[in-house]
Amino acid sequence: MEILGLLIPAALFLGLLGLVAFVWALKSGQFDDLDGAAMRILIDDETKKPSPAEDGEKRPAIERPASTLADR
Repeated sequence: MEILGLLIPAALFLGLLGLVAFVWALKSGQFDDLDGAAMRILIDDETKKPSPAEDGEKRPAIERPASTLADR
């Protein structure tokens, strides 16, 4: 039963620490825009990056192994 003298204050401290972290997150604006990131993924970018083939660069050829399991 003596261990409860240590566990109860430790549990209260951890609970208070979690509450302080939650209040800090609320005040710093962590929960202001919940749908923004979810909607941002659906919006197409106006500028497209050209692929390496469109830039004039040649893609390296893929080398095949001499024998594969399918050849046997």
